Amino acid sequence: MPMIETINLTKRYGDLVALNNLNLTINEGDCFGFIGPNGAGKTTTIKILATLLKPSSGQANVAGLTIGYQNRQIRPMIGYVPDFMGAYEDMVVTEYLEFFAASYAIHGDQRKKVIRDVLELTDLSYKATAEVNSLSRGMQQRLSVARVLLHDPRVLLMDEPASGLDPRARIEMRELLKELRRMGKTILISSHILPELAELCNVVGIIERGQLLFSGTVDEIVRRAKLGHVLHVGVVDRHEQAVEALGHIPGVTRAALLQDGEGPGQPVNGGAKGRAGHAAGRIIQVSYDDQAGHSFSDIPNILINQGFRLTKFTEEPINLETAFMRLTKGMVQ
Repeated sequence: MPMIETINLTKRYGDLVALNNLNLTINEGDCFGFIGPNGAGKTTTIKILATLLKPSSGQANVAGLTIGYQNRQIRPMIGYVPDFMGAYEDMVVTEYLEFFAASYAIHGDQRKKVIRDVLELTDLSYKATAEVNSLSRGMQQRLSVARVLLHDPRVLLMDEPASGLDPRARIEMRELLKELRRMGKTILISSHILPELAELCNVVGIIERGQLLFSGTVDEIVRRAKLGHVLHVGVVDRHEQAVEALGHIPGVTRAALLQDGEGPGQPVNGGAKGRAGHAAGRIIQVSYDDQAGHSFSDIPNILINQGFRLTKFTEEPINLETAFMRLTKGMVQ
């Protein structure tokens, strides 16, 4: 049984359709990366799953329970981390956690132990007596995670938890999320930091204009987005002639010199040596069609047989960020 499931989930705000028949499945123990442009419907989905919004139509389930009808049973099972936390002024970290622990009917020695445990897990023990408003953005986000762990939920709903964090704080948040996944938590996390999602999540979903474009592993999404090959070819000289020669090779749909700063292999400016190396450092970007019935591995031999001396021949990798840009621009049907 899926831990999270939406069936034709739709949310309208007047004439605006924020979610349009969203069908999403997240299994127990998954770390699901939810990505999409601003306004795509990520936060709306998370708020519905957190029982904070009512859907206009369709259905959303958590652990087999239906949102809107069984919210009282669902809420103890979930932990919601918004993109920005709020706290009462002058409240210290332990007071903040005690307030929420009391809300979950955690009392006495059990409350002290739970607070101590979540502070240790989030590496905030040394800040137990600090005022919440004095914490850095990264520490506040970790405290927000500590808050939702007080009642040991099975599902974590995290809306941009790394938003606005510096590199060190992002690394700390990523390691914390890895530990939560090792603990068996089911995690739904939205983020714009795609390389980190690729490393953290075993499943990724891409949403645009309220519709789920694709859901699967990172490798599956990259394969879906991969339209042919993009190659980087370097030659010692005669760059324009090389571009023309590449254009006549079967399977090549486009060949063009990269401008300065567009790609790898650009020389450092300065001095005669730098200027001399500039031309040799130019890279030709080649688009190659897989469906042409030819292999791009033949290109080096073809160029060498025409008298060109190669300095580089590599395929440009397609990662989650590239796949996201292609899928959300409609480049894949």
